[in-house]
Amino acid sequence: MMLEFIAPERARLDPDALHLYDDDFDSRRARIGDHVITGATVYWDPSTAHKKSDASVCVLVYRDDKTKNIFIHDVLYLIVPDNDLHPLARQCEMVLDFMCRHCLGRIYVETNGMGVALPEIMRDVAMRQNRRIHIVPVSNHHNKETRILDSIEPILTTGRMYAHRRIQSTPLISEMIGWAPYGYVGHDDGLDAVAGAICAIPTPVRPLGQSVRPFSANTEFNV
Repeated sequence: MMLEFIAPERARLDPDALHLYDDDFDSRRARIGDHVITGATVYWDPSTAHKKSDASVCVLVYRDDKTKNIFIHDVLYLIVPDNDLHPLARQCEMVLDFMCRHCLGRIYVETNGMGVALPEIMRDVAMRQNRRIHIVPVSNHHNKETRILDSIEPILTTGRMYAHRRIQSTPLISEMIGWAPYGYVGHDDGLDAVAGAICAIPTPVRPLGQSVRPFSANTEFNV
């Protein structure tokens, strides 16, 4: 089989290559539809979350280590008012709600730049809400365009990337349509968060099984 070389500057992230699905994650069977799920990652690429700033994005990505399929299950673009006195704490509250909604307690947080203080702020917010979380700080020093291209493009072009239909109502699709590895001037923060989630070590996922049912033994027997 002859493969045609495509120069990096011609690479694109075609949203039509996504396999869209409507199923929720079934924790009892550890499946999304008929797909087995073995790992989950919550990843937050933060910013000030003001309207004219870079986007602050938190994503939930599931995966199947056997088939190497990736499932972009939910994406949260955070926005806080410009006059909010505690914008980082407010974002932490929103991210904690996002994690609670999906019953997950472990998160990767990029600590480059302004994110350096977020782990402590998030722990404080979680403690006040009586929530238990595990925060993994991440410091990225590689080129953003290279991260996105190397992590997303191979999975997308080989038909192994899935996305919940709710993703269509987020800016992530428009980011994919306009993205290019060189000279791109639009927002790509959602793509960067997805790339970070793909590269991170996932939290193992196992079937929870059916709920325990009471069992009554027959003790009326003769010895």
